[in-house]
Amino acid sequence: MKILVINGSPKAEASDTMHATRAFLAGMNEAAPQETEVIHLIDQRIGFCRGCFSCWKNEGKCIQNDDMRLILEKIPDFELLLFSFPLLCHGRPALLQLFYERMLPLSRVESEKFGEQYDHLDRMDFTRLRYLMICGLGFPVISHNAEPAIEQFKLAFPEDHTILMVPESPLFHSPELEAVTRPRLELIRQAGAQYGATGSIESTLTEAILSPMIPEEKYISMLPELIE
Repeated sequence: MKILVINGSPKAEASDTMHATRAFLAGMNEAAPQETEVIHLIDQRIGFCRGCFSCWKNEGKCIQNDDMRLILEKIPDFELLLFSFPLLCHGRPALLQLFYERMLPLSRVESEKFGEQYDHLDRMDFTRLRYLMICGLGFPVISHNAEPAIEQFKLAFPEDHTILMVPESPLFHSPELEAVTRPRLELIRQAGAQYGATGSIESTLTEAILSPMIPEEKYISMLPELIE
């Protein structure tokens, strides 16, 4: 499978969430060899969408000649888009929001109703594409915190999507906490292996990954030190 990883963290490779993403990809590679490319959005030159709709008027060609043009040309070659990012202000980081907005050239102005949702038609056939979201949380639980990011992803990719939320992800960048984080990364690796083999993750495994690595109260007390 050809996988394009879109890393929306401003920390690039040092992102806490990327620890989980690397573990997941390692599991996928155990299931079957994968061809993976990682794009760190912080390293790309991507301008804001100007809302001019030139892409809809000119067969998907954006008037901006920046790195997004090259990324859009690549997307049809992949089978899985993996979005890796931390939860920021209950949603996705500004870098990733910018990326989503600049994906407009992949759609057409014509729209249809799919179920209860109206959406623009794709400019080309993306039926082979699957979409995966790995989101690291600075909170110990997702409830009343991550719902906006989850719903945005579901609306953007209503079919063939998988969502993996990882609470307490700042723990990953502390080597002295490896005894706590190593078992969780192992669960995420298992999730990757399941996904690589079957295209899905068992709910029991997803729920285990959703559980706090350490008690909520202890984690909250440690948080100021973790983000220094």
